[in-house]
Amino acid sequence: MRIRIVFSLKNRGAYVPFHHQFLLAQAVKGLVMLGGKSDFFSFNQYNFSGLKGQIKISRKGLHFYSSRITLVFSSSSKEFTEYFLSVLFAQKELIIGNLQLIPEAHESEESIASGEAIKFLCISPIVLLQASFNDEQGKRFISPENDEFSDLLYDNTMARMEATGKYPSNTLSNFYKFQLVADHDYLTKIQTMHKKFARIYPLFDSDVKYEVRGYTFPFTLYAPQPVQQFVYENGLGHFSHKGFGMLDVANASSIAKEESMEMHA
Repeated sequence: MRIRIVFSLKNRGAYVPFHHQFLLAQAVKGLVMLGGKSDFFSFNQYNFSGLKGQIKISRKGLHFYSSRITLVFSSSSKEFTEYFLSVLFAQKELIIGNLQLIPEAHESEESIASGEAIKFLCISPIVLLQASFNDEQGKRFISPENDEFSDLLYDNTMARMEATGKYPSNTLSNFYKFQLVADHDYLTKIQTMHKKFARIYPLFDSDVKYEVRGYTFPFTLYAPQPVQQFVYENGLGHFSHKGFGMLDVANASSIAKEESMEMHA
């Protein structure tokens, strides 16, 4: 289930770094631990977006000027999602960077459309490669139009689906159809404009800083419906529980606004 969470912003003009997923990941983990339910302390089958609102950019990062800020939080586990929301809304205030956020409301997002070919947009970067300390492999560039790009995501998705315990091996073996087709026109346009669709992002795990390469671009995913639903709810690629790989359906009503904000960022 995917939930859109709305916060009131107490200090308009406050800022977070341009890529603030690591701050959100720390906050989410802290809330999970604060709730005291040990069954979820090591749970990592969830995903979340960056913060969305009216922004201006400075050297410090993203300054938020809207009175309300939204965050999309998602997991296939209804029990975990409800637990997380209960802990979050028990807080009077949440500090993310310099932002003072007050949890105000939440609402469920629409379910993904059915089908085996769905066009997605990235609302947080997709990470293809696992990161290792003092190792540059996690930053290796792979073209989205190279078969290796799809192959790595397929292997990762099948491993994550298997780890949930909800998909028997004979079921997973039927999910062999999996192909990510990047929007070629978009990639060409971005490169022509001398902008980037692949950047290096910070990542923290057990207080150790890593760097990973993340990709943000529209694409069509050809895969069976259960796979489409899984990546929609749990993200695509590595480190979904760190806020990477969140997707949205290209025809969703909120997309145009969010994509415009990301492009200006």
